[in-house]
Amino acid sequence: MTAVLFDFSGTLFRVESTDSWLRGVLAGADVRLTEAELTAAVRALEAVGALPGGGAPARVPEDLADTWLVRDQSAALHRAAYTGLARQVALPHPALHDALYDRHMSPAAWAPYPDAVEVLRALRERGIPVGVVSNIGWDLRPVFRTHGLDQYVDTYVLSFEHGIQKPDPRLFATACEALGADPRKTLMVGDDRRADGGAGALGCTVHFVDHLPAADRPDGLRPVLDLVS
Repeated sequence: MTAVLFDFSGTLFRVESTDSWLRGVLAGADVRLTEAELTAAVRALEAVGALPGGGAPARVPEDLADTWLVRDQSAALHRAAYTGLARQVALPHPALHDALYDRHMSPAAWAPYPDAVEVLRALRERGIPVGVVSNIGWDLRPVFRTHGLDQYVDTYVLSFEHGIQKPDPRLFATACEALGADPRKTLMVGDDRRADGGAGALGCTVHFVDHLPAADRPDGLRPVLDLVS
C-alpha cells in the first residue's frame, strides 16, 4: 500500500457520550435538571439519534427523511437533519437544540482512539501519506489540530465541501489524487460498510473497524500497520 485513507467518526475519533454532551450544554446555558429528568432526556436523545457521531436513529421522521438521506452534502442540510432529530425531544428551552448541535462540533466533544496517534505516527515514519475522507457537515480540521493529529494528515476530503457523500467513489478518488496515490495501492479504513465500502469501487482495499466508545477499542487501528507493511 502506498497511501491510507481514514474515516473520521468511529474510526480515528469518537464523539463524547450523550450524557456528557447534554450535561455540557446544560451547564453552559446554566440550565438545571434533576438527575431523573436528565437521564430521561439522555435516553430520548439517544433513541432519536440526535448526537452526530453517536448511534443511528431508531426511526427517521417522515418530514426529515429526504434531508436525512443527503445530510452530509452541505452544512445546512447536516444541521437541519440533526437539530430536527433533537427537536423530537422536549428540552427546557428551545435554544438548547441548536446549542447541542454546536457543541458536537467542538474539539472538546471528541477523543481520538487510544492507538490513533501511534498508528498515524508510524505511517508518517514509513513515508505513507494519509488522507481523511469523511461524511460530515462541518470542518473537522480543528479537532485534529487540537488533539495533535493534524501533523500526520496530508489531505482532508469532506463531503460538505464537495456536495457529495460516501459511498460516492468520487470522494475517494479526490483523496487519492491529492495524495498522488494509485487507488489500487490505497487502503481505506472505516467503520461503515456501506459508506466506506464505496472505496472498493475504485479498487482500494477496504478495512473495517468497530464503531465503539474509545475506551472499548484500545487497539482497533493497529492492524492497519500490518496491512501496509
